[in-house]
Amino acid sequence: MAARQNHGPLGGQYQPLTLDRVGRIHQTSLRVLEEIGVRVDLDEARDIFDAGGASVDGNRVRIGAKLVEQCLRKAPHRITLCGRNEECDIVAEDKRTYFGTGGAAINVVDLTTGEVRPSRLKDIADFARLVEHLPNVHFYVIPCTAQDVDEPDLPVNEFYAALANTSKHVIGPALTPEGARQVIAMGEMMADGTLQERPFLSITISWMTSPLVFDPVGTRTLMEVVKKRVPVTLSSAPMAGSTSPITLAGTLVQLHAEELAGIVFTQLVSPGAPVIYGGIPSMADMRRLTYIGGGVEFGMMNAAIAQLSHYINFPNHNSAGITEAKIPDIQAVYEKSFAILQCALSGSNLIHHAAGILESLLTISPEQLVIDNEIIGMAMRAVQGIEVSVDKLAFSAIEEVGPGGTYAASEHTVRYLGEEFLEPSLADRSAREHWEEMGMEDIAQKARKKAHDLLATPAAGPGIPRHIDRDIRERFHIVSA
Repeated sequence: MAARQNHGPLGGQYQPLTLDRVGRIHQTSLRVLEEIGVRVDLDEARDIFDAGGASVDGNRVRIGAKLVEQCLRKAPHRITLCGRNEECDIVAEDKRTYFGTGGAAINVVDLTTGEVRPSRLKDIADFARLVEHLPNVHFYVIPCTAQDVDEPDLPVNEFYAALANTSKHVIGPALTPEGARQVIAMGEMMADGTLQERPFLSITISWMTSPLVFDPVGTRTLMEVVKKRVPVTLSSAPMAGSTSPITLAGTLVQLHAEELAGIVFTQLVSPGAPVIYGGIPSMADMRRLTYIGGGVEFGMMNAAIAQLSHYINFPNHNSAGITEAKIPDIQAVYEKSFAILQCALSGSNLIHHAAGILESLLTISPEQLVIDNEIIGMAMRAVQGIEVSVDKLAFSAIEEVGPGGTYAASEHTVRYLGEEFLEPSLADRSAREHWEEMGMEDIAQKARKKAHDLLATPAAGPGIPRHIDRDIRERFHIVSA
């Protein structure tokens, strides 16, 4: 039986770049690759570029436009990222939009104490359990680092904790070639050898050190993953004013060149390997040279990344929902809402960092995760737009009610009441008197209670069958979350 796939709503209503400007950025990026090139310090990678037709001079690799076009044609332009259950499958193509978590945060706002503490493996499991119950979070990017696990065992344990607690598609880092081998081997054990047919996990690799340098460890890890034909996201994250030009257009040129270079490399290593364009442009605070994700320009650039990936007909993975706020407050809400809406309406395919992140990626909060689920729901409703069908134009309903009548009890109102308006799960729409009687809770308090309730709910995901779990534990050092 064919898998049921979640065909996300089509965005594209918001375009910060006109088509001619998208073309100018693309052409300038091709010029960067051909005239300036990228630095590649790994001998094996330079040999691959050389054999594929790039120009290699020492550790400088220059890539011609013809080679770029050849490699773009080889890669798949539609990638299905599967869940453990078929109803969680999502299709990355065209302008279809989905949201997920993200991070590598090192701090967690403890749900019980409200205090910030170092992240640990159990947090990855708990956040996965929350995501399982949040309908507007479509995939799970491992959002924090398990600081209570030794580094050699880190990737396999983080993926294990995630996969054991959600049926949604799981994305995370592998860090090293050995980490990638372990994660893929575990996935194959869980999939009974069919991971490539139904990839319920994929790997993000920061193979690029901006500006324009192939990181040796990241490059070796990338080679390992694409040879196994597991979907990989090419994560490049330059900061305007620090590791890329301070102008938004200049940052987009450099980032697009970096992504094109990565796509070329993956297709030279393994033609047809499933690759996702993973540009994540940001800005530097020029007073402190620190990362900024909450500015309105962040959403503009990430929306532009969607346009650039669509221009080359490639599925993309970008970012929204980052804030410099330290707690779930009004700053967090307005900074997140702008970027989430911008990226959703741009038709970005896989928008990560969208739920739970605080403090410029340093901290993740369960309350914020629940709040962001509601923000994302509003953004997705905007993407769906206004349906204009014969019945929704409502001529018959207007005729039936007539001048001076009321629609409150009409059959047409009853038919569409449950689908036309988004019903919030947190927002209070009652009268002030009722709100006061109910204790005057703010959104953060309500979100904290909901997170507690969801975590107390029995797991809804498929888990890991006992015999497979036993085999995994015999092969790898799995730490109890």
